[in-house]
Amino acid sequence: MKYLDKSIIEINELLKNKTIKPIDLVNEAFDSIEKNKELNAYITLNKEKALKEAKELENLEVDNILFGLPIAVKDNIVTKDLLTTCGSHILDNFIPIYNATVVEKLKEKHMIIIGKTNMDEFAMGSSSRTSYFGAPRNPWNKNKISGGSSGGSATTIAARDLLFALGTDTGGSIRQPASYTGIVGMKPTYGRVSRYGLVAFASSLDQIGPMTRNVYDNAVLLNAIVGKDNKDLTSASKEKEDFTRLIGEDIKNMKIAIPNYFMSDIVSSVIKEKIMKVVKILENNGAKVDFIDIKYLENSMTLYQIIAMVEASSNLARYDGIRYGHSYENPSNIEDLYLETRREGFGEEVKRRIMVGSYLSSGDNAKIYYDKALSIRDDMKKEFTKAFDNYDLIIGPTTTTTAYNLDEAMDDPLKSFMDDVLVIPVNMAGLPGLNLPIGFDNDKMPIGMQIIGNSFEEAKIYKLASFLEKELDLDLNPVGGEK
Repeated sequence: MKYLDKSIIEINELLKNKTIKPIDLVNEAFDSIEKNKELNAYITLNKEKALKEAKELENLEVDNILFGLPIAVKDNIVTKDLLTTCGSHILDNFIPIYNATVVEKLKEKHMIIIGKTNMDEFAMGSSSRTSYFGAPRNPWNKNKISGGSSGGSATTIAARDLLFALGTDTGGSIRQPASYTGIVGMKPTYGRVSRYGLVAFASSLDQIGPMTRNVYDNAVLLNAIVGKDNKDLTSASKEKEDFTRLIGEDIKNMKIAIPNYFMSDIVSSVIKEKIMKVVKILENNGAKVDFIDIKYLENSMTLYQIIAMVEASSNLARYDGIRYGHSYENPSNIEDLYLETRREGFGEEVKRRIMVGSYLSSGDNAKIYYDKALSIRDDMKKEFTKAFDNYDLIIGPTTTTTAYNLDEAMDDPLKSFMDDVLVIPVNMAGLPGLNLPIGFDNDKMPIGMQIIGNSFEEAKIYKLASFLEKELDLDLNPVGGEK
């Protein structure tokens, strides 16, 4: 058995007893990444520095459960002296001079950054096919997508290269690839994790979160990265808590809701069947499950398109060829520099979203579209709050289908939004949501269920997720299958 196939508690004991050293884990991770390199999970590897850090850790006391463990970081989270491209040509030479707050928190735990994972360009997409560096592949079937935009992080965890990765979620970009690849992915409450050092896509929606093989590991990593950060004005001030504290508790008398929209005709029958199997398990164990209506869910994709594109067009205005990143070499004037830099540097999907966002935010359009979308978003959040007055958690499918072929719907710009139609409402309302693998389709491709909680109630989500994980007892190794 590989060391990285053991539990983090077992690995921690081995490190404490000096049976293994951090460098053993790092070497094993790089060996696995090399073996799986055709999956294209990484844009940049951090091998030399990671090995050096691992050697240095040999002289330190093992002081926490994450000590010495390798981790991958999505390539839109800045890392000092390590290339950060956001999957784009315009930043393919950008080496930051500081670390994101989450990276500093990982370093405080003495975790070792293995590399930067592949992603949709500037996180714009749902298949990671908009990456300038080519799409990552799904370990369950290499001809299928791994989802996006955190496709590389999902791929490396599903391929069992590592135990931990960070992703980001603007409209489902942690949970959707987690569903497609059979891993656990948490989008925390907006403000729970600092966005300082996260390259912005849509600032009112973006959130960093953990991607892992199992629920317990996910909660442990979330413990490490949360906290108030004065460098991020949207960072929430919450008391320290242990997100693992409810894991293992009985779910008897929990009240759980399923929105009718989540089980409508937009969802494939095989996924709905798996959800109903979960409902039976919950009811047999004393939980109460009701189907309810939540207003505005069917409008969430339209709201997302307006809000995300307007904010993206504003955030991406900074890429002008002057301060950092790619720059057009022979401009005739300053306007030519801007135009040609952005023409060469951005991919088609990013250009499309900037153009639409610029239109929606121009003149009176800002009031007609953006302000109206923000108002309806507030109404949607109130609807969720009303639901949580009566229910502990909300569940439903994470995706409408399982992962599809890499060459499918390449020229359909609406496809990426439809892929995220079930996960977008969580971002709209700023709520926490987690993907939990619940089974497989007839082609042995993973199916995910999302568990949604009220604001700052991640621990309650982990309670239900860990219970179901144990009950379902799935074999989530891509060479395995459903037991």
